[in-house]
Amino acid sequence: MNFYDDLAPLYHLIYPNWSESIQRQGEQLDAIIQAEWPGRRTMLDVSCGIGTQVFALANHGYTVAGSDLSVREIERARREAQLRKVNIEFTVADMREARAVHGTGHDLVISCDNSVPHLLSDDDLLLAFQQFVSCLHPGGGCVISVRDYDQEARGTNLVKHYGARVEDGKRYVLFQVWDFDGDHYDLSFFVVEDELSTGQVKTHKMRSRYYAVSTARLCELMREAGFQNVKRLDGVFYQPVLVGTKPAIG
Repeated sequence: MNFYDDLAPLYHLIYPNWSESIQRQGEQLDAIIQAEWPGRRTMLDVSCGIGTQVFALANHGYTVAGSDLSVREIERARREAQLRKVNIEFTVADMREARAVHGTGHDLVISCDNSVPHLLSDDDLLLAFQQFVSCLHPGGGCVISVRDYDQEARGTNLVKHYGARVEDGKRYVLFQVWDFDGDHYDLSFFVVEDELSTGQVKTHKMRSRYYAVSTARLCELMREAGFQNVKRLDGVFYQPVLVGTKPAIG
């Protein structure tokens, strides 16, 4: 995906402090997992990006593996893992082919940071959720975090600010612009790079498309895929969280 390949070197700037976000997300995700599936410790992240959630959970003692469609994000995730001295297997893969790539028998499958709405149809979402079910042990769990699109305005030229970051003598200003077309929208992600010592400015622009699918519809598709006890959790993570459990044998 060109969007994430281009974003890979800048991705950490989405967070005001990436290291602190990793720590906080680890605490929050661990609390969710142990409340829903106590004792489960092996985890597959099917949209791992540069590693935010896998690093977070590795720090909490989980055995983790990560995959993503973006080659450059996986390359960066591997470098970051080496820097952190954590042993994580990373793979370039499409979440719609998760079982063929990762096999079965995982305790947990996660997909955070509003990744699943990159799938632009209910059919593709259902296929992905079926793959998640196939990857799990009976009784295993799925954790998905997404935007609450029911709370988002619809229209064009909608600006979403991320703020400014200063790093290595540069100031970065980040914002998105959304343009809706029915239940889908085109997103332009701008990162303005300001060299503080010279005043030289460079602008990075990345484009992608999302399906503004509701959490209610995602829960319906999770149930259709075979998950049980599907529910939405609020106030436990920086986005709404959807959880579901693969039925136990017998």
